[in-house]
Amino acid sequence: MTIHWCGTGLSSVPGLRRLIEGGQKVVVWNRTVEKAREAVGDLTQDIRPYSLEALTAALEPGDLAISMLPADQHVGIAKACLSRGAHFVSSSYIAPEMRALDGEFREKGLCSVNEVGLDPGIDHLMAHDLVARYRAAAAYDAKNVLSFTSYCGGVPKIPNAFRYKFSWSPLGVLKALRSPSRSLRNFSELRVNRPWDAITAYDAPLPTPESFEVYPNRDSYPFMADYRFDPDWQVRDFVRGTIRLNGWAEAWGPVFREIETLEGPAGDARLAEMAAQFWAENSYDEGEPDRVVLFVALKAERDGRVVWHEEWAMDAWGDARGTAMARLVSVPVSMAVESVLAREIPAGVHAAPHDPRLIDAWMGQIRGLAQYLERVDHLAK
Repeated sequence: MTIHWCGTGLSSVPGLRRLIEGGQKVVVWNRTVEKAREAVGDLTQDIRPYSLEALTAALEPGDLAISMLPADQHVGIAKACLSRGAHFVSSSYIAPEMRALDGEFREKGLCSVNEVGLDPGIDHLMAHDLVARYRAAAAYDAKNVLSFTSYCGGVPKIPNAFRYKFSWSPLGVLKALRSPSRSLRNFSELRVNRPWDAITAYDAPLPTPESFEVYPNRDSYPFMADYRFDPDWQVRDFVRGTIRLNGWAEAWGPVFREIETLEGPAGDARLAEMAAQFWAENSYDEGEPDRVVLFVALKAERDGRVVWHEEWAMDAWGDARGTAMARLVSVPVSMAVESVLAREIPAGVHAAPHDPRLIDAWMGQIRGLAQYLERVDHLAK
């Protein structure tokens, strides 16, 4: 059995190194072999130039392929795994084309495990844990009114005037600002065309209390079912979103105003120009620590009184091990690989596991990746 790790970009290396150091048989695939050698050449010499054709030819029944390549590559690799009797793992959201492969993966007894990075990934584990704990709590009542929030973001450990720094090309961040979102706020659907139209404050339960700016992203609604909310539960708020340093909205005001005016090919060209400027002015310096914060909370109220309220809080930053973002994305991916090989995850297309035993095991390891990780009981304060 061989693990085929595809992609050695900035968010890939700690998890890849963990698998190799753990004694797994790993083939490393990357478009640029030299870059892969810089990342893991001290641990392995089995580094090959990536192409889908070469990977497909190398796959054997029982193997496992990990795609840390751009998201549009995942489905092609997953189909190659199906054709060769291999499992598949990625950190990315499950695209409709990936979900459509569920039946085929089940029929062949193979796994396609996705959404096992940071966000999506660790946030899912936290949400599953909170829902399970709430169901088991004495305060549980199907008539309670629930509020769920999940906010994650990478921010500079050392704040700058722009209130943000880039680990890779800013173009993806700028394009995301043009994406609409859908969430639930005060029992009503909230549709937002631009994130800056829905920025609110969030007080985080860190050892030193800190306030952030947050906004919804993507479509939060499908995750109510994913997190096993009962359809008859009364849900006031349900939002998954992005977190930024205080002052971000003000610092980015001119960016928001210009993005609003950009259209067509000329707009795309200007977006690329802005990205190049931001990269030059606001990228991380060599050795500068990044920071990742993640807060997932579930609150239950009855007759206007809070009866249950717990929250996972995580704060991590770059250190001698490298960037926080890299280890929090890639190490959970490597844990998913181990769980697939140990047959702890059933066949089919899945996101991060909801099995309490796996959640406990994974969170125990994730605790060592962050400088602060605690489940806070707000009513015990």
